[in-house]
Amino acid sequence: MSLSVFFSPIVTQKLFPEEGFFRSQLGNVVRFYDNQFPTWDKDDKPQLAIIGVEEDRAAVNNQGCAKSPDAIRKHLYQLYQGDYAINAVDLGNIKEGATIKDTYAALRAVVEELLADDILPIIIGGGQDLTYAQYLGYQNLGQKVEVAVIDGRFDLNQESGEQVALDSRSYLNHIILHEPDYLFNLNNIAYQTYLVSKESLNMYDKLFFNATRLGAIAGRMDQSEPLVRAADMVSFDIGAIRASEASGNANAMPNGLFGDEACQIARYAGMSDKCSSIGFYEFNPSYDPMQQTAMLVSQMIWCFIDGFYNRKQDTPLLPKSSYIIYRTTLENEEHELVFVKSKKSDRWWMQVPYFGSRSVNERYHLVPCRYEDYQMAVTGEMPDLWWRTHQKLQ
Repeated sequence: MSLSVFFSPIVTQKLFPEEGFFRSQLGNVVRFYDNQFPTWDKDDKPQLAIIGVEEDRAAVNNQGCAKSPDAIRKHLYQLYQGDYAINAVDLGNIKEGATIKDTYAALRAVVEELLADDILPIIIGGGQDLTYAQYLGYQNLGQKVEVAVIDGRFDLNQESGEQVALDSRSYLNHIILHEPDYLFNLNNIAYQTYLVSKESLNMYDKLFFNATRLGAIAGRMDQSEPLVRAADMVSFDIGAIRASEASGNANAMPNGLFGDEACQIARYAGMSDKCSSIGFYEFNPSYDPMQQTAMLVSQMIWCFIDGFYNRKQDTPLLPKSSYIIYRTTLENEEHELVFVKSKKSDRWWMQVPYFGSRSVNERYHLVPCRYEDYQMAVTGEMPDLWWRTHQKLQ
């Protein structure tokens, strides 16, 4: 099936300067779908694919965010590439379908095919409910999936039981309850406590999901890096950024991430060897008269691309000479905790053993962690991240 059936071309005359782009601007580097849909073979296959999704029917209190893809492109392609050769394609926009389910089906099919072809989708929404369609694109990969959501809220609805309509405030219900179940872990980063119910926090604890408060990472973005590094897919709600930095969102709040912090998280996602798709959702040009939010989101995408082309390929595999192994034993515990540090990037992982019979090559699960987790284990304390992962592997 050709991907072209899902996309409409970019109207470059409206978005790009008449004089064109300078040689090293992204607009002169990325291939576009304007007159003819891009095609490729195995020798010139792109590494990144930019996808616009013009869908906002389920964006709660934020209608108008369907117009975000082109508003972002206008600024993104004026940025300059870094010291690397970018191999990316812009496939154009997925128009809203006859029903919203048609849009979800189109995005799912596109993500699934790109992942199968080892091309990383960069999705520009649209409402954050599109995260569900992004997640469905992983269903046929035959693997467990870890999701990272950067959001000031938990997009859960626990008031209506299991049969909750899918929208931008309830899509996590559908991801968590989806059958077949291939969700391994969910990381909610930068949530604000007064926007999250006690019941939702209790549910996260029961399911051994990870939730990190905004206050825990404020001024310490490196604390979020292992959580982002663990994710297969990332969903970024622009509403997680404070209104003074990103007013282009009808649900913008006075508190949240700073713009440079949002860019840092996006770069962490790009640098993760594991991350295979990312979505930027809920930007609404109707609330962005000075286009500051459009500029910020374009810079976040640039930071993701920059991180992607600075990947270290150092997830602990082989050769062992590239890593340092640290072993610690907790008080009153028979087993030891094993930590792995990359010589290439100084990043850390923990080994969490599997239960039951596994092959020789699957004796443990590797979890990205912080140096502080190792320090905690050295003092005899069990890192919370190790315990949560241990419970999920039972």
